[in-house]
Amino acid sequence: MVYKAKSSSRHSSKLSRTSHRKSTKPKVAPEDVKIVLFNKPFDVLCQFTDDQNRETLAQYVKEKDVYAAGRLDRDSEGLLLLTNCGKLQHTLTDPSKKTDKTYWVQVEGVPEQKSIDALCSGVELKDGLTRPAKVKIIAEPHIWPRNPPIRERANIPTTWLSVTINEGKNRQVRRMTAHIGHPTLRLIRYKIGKYSLDGLENGQYKVISSR
Repeated sequence: MVYKAKSSSRHSSKLSRTSHRKSTKPKVAPEDVKIVLFNKPFDVLCQFTDDQNRETLAQYVKEKDVYAAGRLDRDSEGLLLLTNCGKLQHTLTDPSKKTDKTYWVQVEGVPEQKSIDALCSGVELKDGLTRPAKVKIIAEPHIWPRNPPIRERANIPTTWLSVTINEGKNRQVRRMTAHIGHPTLRLIRYKIGKYSLDGLENGQYKVISSR
């Protein structure tokens, strides 16, 4: 079932932060595992509370005792997975598990094939070489309008890319496209492993079974 928030009340749960400390959350029986797929709007924080009164998950996700498996930047949109299962959370965020994450990325200009090939092979960022990625030019996806709209420069075209990576360096996709000279204008996460945005409007979420 798909849900859309109608209230701005705050949720008392807090975002679980990725840490090397052993989790203190109780184990969840397989039949009780809850997975929430949320289509995060632009400018929403991936946490349930904020002392600056910015929009958070509490305005949208009404499920209790779920925590984000990974993060999505405030200025990015799309799929955020939340769960009450620490094991699943760890599996999806552990870089050694190499979980694929696919992004739809609108960039400034039209990248040449050699630039696409460079991203596929791996590019050197300040924090190291990126792993090989799957990158291709795609048609503009059928998606919701962003609010506010992106800032486009007159007479400069934009291009949509599909970018699939299996690591999680900070703001990695944005830095990858900047590295080849094509800044990211809009970034939407479409897929995490087997889970995708399909059937979810922006700002909506749905609860699914892990089985």
